[in-house]
Amino acid sequence: MSQTTFLAVVTFLSVIPGGMLNESRSTKGLEAQHLALGSTYLHRRLKRGWIWKQLFVPEEDPTPRVIGQLKSDSDQGERSIKYLLSGEGAGDVFEIDEYSGEIRTLKKLDREEKSFYVLQAQAISRRSNEPVEPESEFIIKVQDINDNVPQFQNEPYVSSIPEMCPIGTTVAQVTATDADDPMFGNNAKLIYSILQGEPYFSVEPKTGNVVTSWPNMDREARDQYLVVVQVKDMLGLSGGYSSSTTVTVSLTDVNDNGPTFQHHMYTFAIPENAAIGTTVGRIMAKDSDIGINARMTYSLNDDQEKIPTFIIKTDPETQEGVILLDKPLDYESKRRYAIAAEAANDFVDTRFLTFEEFRDRTTLRVVVEDVDEPPAFLSPVYTWKVPENAAVGTVVGIVGARDTDTANNPIRYSIHKPSNPTKAFQIDPSNGTITVARGLDREAADWHNVTVEAKETTQNHLSSSVVVFIKVLDINDNVPRLARDYQPYICEGTQAGEVIQLLSGVDPDEPVEGHHFYFSMVPEKNINPNFTIRDNQDNTASIVSRRSTFTRKDRTHYFLPVVLADSGSPALSGTSTLTISVCSCQPAGHCPTGGVEGLIGMGETWRIMSIGKKQHRRTFVFTFVFILDLPETVSPKVLRYGERAVLDFCQPVVPLRPHPRRRERRLRREDVRASIRMSLRESHLIGPEDEVFRQFILDRLAEADEDPYAPPYDCLRTYAYEGSGSPTGSLSSLDSSTLEIANEVTASNPKPYLVRLTPWFGGAEGDTVF
Repeated sequence: MSQTTFLAVVTFLSVIPGGMLNESRSTKGLEAQHLALGSTYLHRRLKRGWIWKQLFVPEEDPTPRVIGQLKSDSDQGERSIKYLLSGEGAGDVFEIDEYSGEIRTLKKLDREEKSFYVLQAQAISRRSNEPVEPESEFIIKVQDINDNVPQFQNEPYVSSIPEMCPIGTTVAQVTATDADDPMFGNNAKLIYSILQGEPYFSVEPKTGNVVTSWPNMDREARDQYLVVVQVKDMLGLSGGYSSSTTVTVSLTDVNDNGPTFQHHMYTFAIPENAAIGTTVGRIMAKDSDIGINARMTYSLNDDQEKIPTFIIKTDPETQEGVILLDKPLDYESKRRYAIAAEAANDFVDTRFLTFEEFRDRTTLRVVVEDVDEPPAFLSPVYTWKVPENAAVGTVVGIVGARDTDTANNPIRYSIHKPSNPTKAFQIDPSNGTITVARGLDREAADWHNVTVEAKETTQNHLSSSVVVFIKVLDINDNVPRLARDYQPYICEGTQAGEVIQLLSGVDPDEPVEGHHFYFSMVPEKNINPNFTIRDNQDNTASIVSRRSTFTRKDRTHYFLPVVLADSGSPALSGTSTLTISVCSCQPAGHCPTGGVEGLIGMGETWRIMSIGKKQHRRTFVFTFVFILDLPETVSPKVLRYGERAVLDFCQPVVPLRPHPRRRERRLRREDVRASIRMSLRESHLIGPEDEVFRQFILDRLAEADEDPYAPPYDCLRTYAYEGSGSPTGSLSSLDSSTLEIANEVTASNPKPYLVRLTPWFGGAEGDTVF
């Protein structure tokens, strides 16, 4: 403690003997001298120069009172000393008498708000206004009284414990606090007790720990308890304060109960025509437990059936056993069922029960109700086979149905008319025998799907139907023929042994081993000196020339009979006569006369295509299928060849504009030219409806529409092929290699001039443009 500071504590009384102030001052002067000289003189503890009285105050005291007095030993009672007070609460809570040094309270104090105050006191000489004592700091402590009620913390208290738990299981711990001074008396000394909840629960008095005090508490009997705990201060003595709280205790479930059926037998009824999966009924075993402990699985046990008629499933929501039909019923075969049912917990706890106590059994009795059912066919589907040459009345097969009811009503059969549109089959209404009613043709229909109906003759007229699949078996009843109408030709100069045509055949029949055709010539007395047929053993044959002296001057056509036989049993054969034309072929092997002149010789006239166009109020129709590659100095005039055999030029000859892409256009037409050559091998088939010519004309028209160098045609022109009877002769340029224009038509010569068309293949290969 410093010699210049004095500390007073409210719990002590300090009595300072007289003369201490003088001694203190002398000591102070001596000590100062030693400090100035740097002496190592040891300090002695000085006594206070203050005289203290009682310095503490009880809380909650509303009466102002003197709680202590400050007095200096310099105060001789002459009122020459003035006492001053400063610090916490000075002038507000406490005041000091400046003459006597008494300290008084100004208002009541609350220890819970502030438990002590630190103040400073000073004694000043009234004469010199100088301190006669150094400023001293002291504490006034507020003395506690029991004025606070204990308060529980962390309310509300909710706890759960498992049922059947042992005694002493901790439930919860309650905690209370008291704002009073725990160091002063028993004001804050707390003690706990049970007001409600005995004898099931108890509480430890000092800790507030709530524990069980009753064994084997059963959740199924009572699942919740309200425990009221009281706390008192003053160690529970009279005059203290108390408060209480409630602890809500819930018992959680354990699996201490097994499932139990409420009845020893459950009876259900179901009609015999019920569909598989129909719910027969529901059963339920009661389990007092809840949640996972109440989950159970149902099962059925029927020792009399290997394949059960009924099954049972557990409804996860209601824990009921749902009985379902798993096999068709038949009242006439079995009318009632007795089945053992069992319910068992999914989870067991052997601490409470044995395994056997977690299951229960009952008996199910299912009664099948009789229903008038339609006839039942002996087979769900029928599949038969019949040869296509089967005679009318041939039995194909027999369908059978019976009335499964006990009445066993008679049945009549019929064929559903929409399934037998050709009326190829008929059925005996009494016994279900199906026979052939009309001749069959496999090539027209190889399968027949006939629906047969069976109907009871009783007043209900119940019926059912079945499908009969009848396959018509093939027999060899069709003569083979050539695959198409061949028009072979042979070029002049063809060498002996060359193949001039490949033949193939077709047959509507379908033998099991597949088709195998045999090609041959008609047996003659003399061997054909011109052609022979070579069978390739792959259902094809080749026509081969036997000599090399064919010319059109000698003969233009040859007739070759071809015999085509199949491998059926019995084998069938047919003969086709082929006409082989002799042709003056082009170098590429193309025969231009094979199509055009052949048609002209037949006296037929046809137009190839007409293309209409309008420009400057004039109509232009181009009906020429060939693209002419004319010299640039010759205008391609269009001829009108009709009843008036007059050649009419619509405009004078004008030179064509140069075409910078002419060579490129030729190159683009190579693929078109190739396709035309292949098609012209069968030239007699090419006509206005032929797809090759049609596409050719459309392509050329599109190209001409986009070509700015095309000649300005402005006349209607028509080209036609006609027979050999025309007075003007043929327009064909097949035998010409140059374009010739006749002299100008005169009035005296009515016969029209002839303009030969540009050659098809008359010139060199590079000169022909398609």
